[in-house]
Amino acid sequence: MAPKKRPEPVQVVKQRRDEALAALVAGVPYISYLGVTFDRRGDELTAVMPFDEKLIGNPILPALHGGATAAFLEVTAIIGLSWAILWPRIEAEGAPDVAPSLTRLPKTIDFTVDYLRSGLPRDAYARAQISRLGRRYASVHVEAWQDNRERAFAQATGHFLMPRNDG
Repeated sequence: MAPKKRPEPVQVVKQRRDEALAALVAGVPYISYLGVTFDRRGDELTAVMPFDEKLIGNPILPALHGGATAAFLEVTAIIGLSWAILWPRIEAEGAPDVAPSLTRLPKTIDFTVDYLRSGLPRDAYARAQISRLGRRYASVHVEAWQDNRERAFAQATGHFLMPRNDG
């Protein structure tokens, strides 16, 4: 009987996850312009858009620009969807470097944003929930909040064309 293979050290697994997420985020340059980062807890991602004056659309209120809010929701959906696709490959024992396969992201078919209230001049958070994930098509719902997760300031639903799995 062959000896049982030891599991990978947690540091190796964590590093592989962090590198894959960094490569995924680097594939969308607008994410860095918005300042969006992703907080990863296992397979769950929370997008964080730190407040910046350039994100203000109405300086009288002041309120976040609707375009910045929509972009934040859309990149959260795309990265969340891509992360869900990559997760099983990242978690495979002795997984190869997945960074080269991250060049093809889902393409937006349509994206509908509901502005529920003004986004205040403070940090914003968002999470994507995948409603349907197929080989060719996916549907995602995203909610964004600021101080209280139960009090969303915007939400969106999007449909995406999935990239071909050539590998």
